[in-house]
Amino acid sequence: EIKEIQEENEVNEMNLKDLKEKLTEITKEFNNSSEIFLKQGSQTFIKRILVKSTRKSKLKKWKQNGSTICGGNRKGDKLNQFSYPEGIFIDKHRNIFIADSGSDRIVRWKRNENQGTIVAGGNGRGNRLNQLDQPTDVIFDEQNNSIIISDCGNRRVMRWFLNTNQPEILMRNISCSQLTMDKFGFVYVSDREKHEVRRWKIGEKGEGEVVAGGNGKGDQLNQFNFPTFLLLDDEQSLYVSDRENHRVMKWRKDAKEGIVVAGGNGKGENLNQLDRPQGIIVDHESRIYIADGDNHRIMRWYEGDEEGEIIVGGNGQGDKPNQLFYPFGLSFDGEGNLYVGDWGNDRIQKFDLII
Repeated sequence: EIKEIQEENEVNEMNLKDLKEKLTEITKEFNNSSEIFLKQGSQTFIKRILVKSTRKSKLKKWKQNGSTICGGNRKGDKLNQFSYPEGIFIDKHRNIFIADSGSDRIVRWKRNENQGTIVAGGNGRGNRLNQLDQPTDVIFDEQNNSIIISDCGNRRVMRWFLNTNQPEILMRNISCSQLTMDKFGFVYVSDREKHEVRRWKIGEKGEGEVVAGGNGKGDQLNQFNFPTFLLLDDEQSLYVSDRENHRVMKWRKDAKEGIVVAGGNGKGENLNQLDRPQGIIVDHESRIYIADGDNHRIMRWYEGDEEGEIIVGGNGQGDKPNQLFYPFGLSFDGEGNLYVGDWGNDRIQKFDLII
């Protein structure tokens, strides 16, 4: 997409011959399969050219053998160990924040280091401000240099400021599972008891608002059965892992019900099925990547397709480089490498992008 040739009413500086040549190049690039739209502003110059390709880009592939970059040293609470890692978050510097659920802490693992640093919790299981109880997810708020934590066992959402190590409670009395945050500062949390997703603005009082589900436990398009991992795309559509319905749902902004974008064909291991899906990622091509938990594999689906494909794992439950054991959290780094929170193996696996 060419969003703008020039801003600030400077389109007249571009030679029309050059413009024609550029359009010819674009047409060749898409093999005459593009739709070209011209949008004219209030002046007599072309303000915007949109190019929409009707072809899917080449599918990415990853090495089938992953490398253990964090943990993998048996279950434990040492700085090079995990105990059931769940949600993961990778920042722009490739620091990995891990919700180390069984050790009641959040660990930050810097790039190329052989052990992590405790940045929240780690003071035993409890409900004091400096304690956590089986945290299930973490997101990093770069603007405020803080982390937001789903403190599941304590039924609360916490925020810890990394510079001062000062914690605060953002939300109480919620059966919180996983989290995500949008560019406007709203935090979304899945409630696995009320089978809904709530949104609220940090700093505002109240319980926020229900933006998905909230119609009781069930398998209708406006219901969930144990929602877990969340993701927002660029259009503010919300993706939800509907775990016990073995499907992933997409709720467009302000929608009253969702659509099934993966699974939804009962529990199973066929390519059109999922078995307790967990972490999800959506790329810029609207392809959906899913940690298919009880099938020990990572799947890729494209909205509208009847079945997905296995991109890594799917070789049975195990701890070999090409195996996973109940994968949970998923993330990409800036180079497209795939990171998997390998829950049952107490490790974080990295699968290098090859295409």
